[in-house]
Amino acid sequence: MIPPELQSRSFRPYIAASIISPSSSSSYPTASPYSPNSNFPSSSTSSSRSRFSASFFAHNTRIALALAPCAAFLLDLGGAPVVIILTLGLMIAYILDSVNFKSGAFFGVWASLITAQIAFYFSSSLIFTFNSIPLGLLAAFLCAQTNFLIGAWASLQFKWIQLENPTIVLALERLLFACVPFVASSIFTWATISAVGMQNAAYYLMVFNCVFYWMFAIPRVSSFRSKQEVKYHGGEVPDDNFILSPLECCLHTLNLLFFPLVFHVASHYSVIFSSAASVCDLLLLFFIPFLFQLYASTRGALWWVTKNVNQLHSIRVVNGAVALIVVVICLEVRVVFHSFGRYIQVPPPLNYLLVTVTMLGGAAGAGVSALGMNSDAFSYWAFTALTVTVSSVGAIVVGFPVLFLPLPAIAGFEFARFVTKKSLSSYFSFVVLGSLIVTLFVLHNFWDLNIWMAGMSLKSFCKLIIAHVVLAMSVPGLALLPPKLHFLAEICLISHALLLCHIENRFFNYPGYYYHGMEEDVMYPSYMVILTTFVGLALVRRLSVDRRIGPKTVWILTCLYSSKLPMLFISSKPVVWVTAVLLLAVTPPMLLYKEKSRTGSKMKPWKGYVHGGVVILSIWLFRETIFEALQWWNGRAPSDALLLGFCIAMTGLACVPIVALHFSHVLVCFLLTFFLSPPPPPHPHTQICSFWYILSVNKKIIKPTNLLSNHHI
Repeated sequence: MIPPELQSRSFRPYIAASIISPSSSSSYPTASPYSPNSNFPSSSTSSSRSRFSASFFAHNTRIALALAPCAAFLLDLGGAPVVIILTLGLMIAYILDSVNFKSGAFFGVWASLITAQIAFYFSSSLIFTFNSIPLGLLAAFLCAQTNFLIGAWASLQFKWIQLENPTIVLALERLLFACVPFVASSIFTWATISAVGMQNAAYYLMVFNCVFYWMFAIPRVSSFRSKQEVKYHGGEVPDDNFILSPLECCLHTLNLLFFPLVFHVASHYSVIFSSAASVCDLLLLFFIPFLFQLYASTRGALWWVTKNVNQLHSIRVVNGAVALIVVVICLEVRVVFHSFGRYIQVPPPLNYLLVTVTMLGGAAGAGVSALGMNSDAFSYWAFTALTVTVSSVGAIVVGFPVLFLPLPAIAGFEFARFVTKKSLSSYFSFVVLGSLIVTLFVLHNFWDLNIWMAGMSLKSFCKLIIAHVVLAMSVPGLALLPPKLHFLAEICLISHALLLCHIENRFFNYPGYYYHGMEEDVMYPSYMVILTTFVGLALVRRLSVDRRIGPKTVWILTCLYSSKLPMLFISSKPVVWVTAVLLLAVTPPMLLYKEKSRTGSKMKPWKGYVHGGVVILSIWLFRETIFEALQWWNGRAPSDALLLGFCIAMTGLACVPIVALHFSHVLVCFLLTFFLSPPPPPHPHTQICSFWYILSVNKKIIKPTNLLSNHHI
């Protein structure tokens, strides 16, 4: 269903036409601001201007999540020349803006981007990198388009452009929402391929397409439309108030459905029909985005196709059933029997039948629950029978002891009762039975194996996995408790996040297991770290919006989940925990007490001193990570001056949020932060000052004479 604020009048038959005042209905003619006749002075032009409202661009966060990583990737490709030119140009633009020369700042930003793009062409050598002229030219065009979109986004931040050229602002907003998904998904896929290889590139593109489709193709109201328009017709929003038109939405849908498939065919055309797994790849790359598109239609993604509720429901049910069957069968071939066949304890051909029943039944139950089709009595009993069957058959497939088969059946019944009746007692019964089932399964299959994984025995790992699963299953039920008991869900979520960080840190930073003296590589891919991080952040945001957890828990969970990302670049064992401490020290002004700074309730001076001390302590704990990050970036050990300079610079930057939000009126704090941010020059005396610091980093004795004679450790 389309959200109420975006529903058209056909969705609202209960609103009588008599309640609409003639004045309000006549004040908003139906002429589109994008009409070709808008260049001529007419009533439609004046109407579109009256419907325009200069305001803050409301979608900055959405655009930043897409374009900021793209800009960082392009800066890395361009190298030092691009960084220097862009830095100097933006500094000049900032100075012009500070002296209230707004037009000069605007043209300064664009001149900086254009000059940086020219430098990028000469410094990146894309044609030699790809060893192909067509691919190099295509990559150069993609980089230029990204640069142009960054400039368009920067243009929307100038208020005078909104006031003097309202039609241009609307066009830029529409341009961003129309083009950013294509550009961002391509750049993100390019960066991912550069990091992990080309083998699963089409799946990476599919995931990024789904993410950016959800961010930009779901109907959004323009930031620059008059807020009064949302109120007339009982909250109806006309189609021309959406940022995107039906044409752009159609192009986004075609990109979502076909671009990953075409990309896979183009890059693997010689082996696409070589095996059953290759054919399943083709089907999965089409039908998984198709299923995602059908789910997105519940949020209004197909508003441009039809606005009839019954037609949309029929489209979702019929097409979803076909797509679900294809996806489940392909996943059986591509994933289940290929990677987990050793855990299936049923001989063929019965194993194919039971696995198909389990997966199709589970997928059908999830689809029915997502569409809300289990509300009446018949669907309730059908859903309950399906859940009991799936849980029992699944237990048989994984070799669960026959004596304990009633346990998964009862657990399935309790889960179905919770889904349909929202019974908390049923859910906690399901948690108890599910925990017992997981424990029995682990004891039956893994407990007696003499294997060491990630520096610990398999028994210790089994204990962590059982605790992790129990905490994960407990969260949904605890989140539905009354507000007075929400602290239980918060404790459970924080414990789950800590345990997840510990497990992933061990597996990602201890890349070997030992079995009777034989050492092999542990396959814990980097995309799993990224996936669990962003799923955790999305869960935190959802629970925060629903007011299931408080701001302190949101702050802690955000820092814990975000602290896992440095593992992808730095191999230090304590990198997760020191990053978490640093984020916990830096982010309170932005996440914990940001609202207080808005209302004028500034922090007391003694709290500011404590906060600064905590920041300095966290930077000191972070010193080894800074050393390894600089070594990873430069390819060699950094000099003492560079290391100390980065520590001082990070201290200044870490204090920027608290100074900007709470002590911006104190000149001493502002100047101190400003002078701490730039790193000091590499002077020989700086190395003497950092001598004992370097000793603590390297954990070894270095003579001062050697330190003075060598600029690198």
